[in-house]
Amino acid sequence: MNRIKEVLIEKKIKQKWLSEKLGKSYNMVNSYVQNRQQPRLEVLFEIARILKVSPKELINNIE
Repeated sequence: MNRIKEVLIEKKIKQKWLSEKLGKSYNMVNSYVQNRQQPRLEVLFEIARILKVSPKELINNIE
């Protein structure tokens, strides 16, 4: 599970903007945001860079 949706809401960023910056389709980014699909590690790091957060902030800490 990831926290991409929460970070987007916190930063008031739209999924469409993220998909354009990431070079991925809106549907792919939406599947990440809705936790239907998890991004590869490289993509997660790229999302973190684009959103200017630590990659750790995009991952739910499940114990």
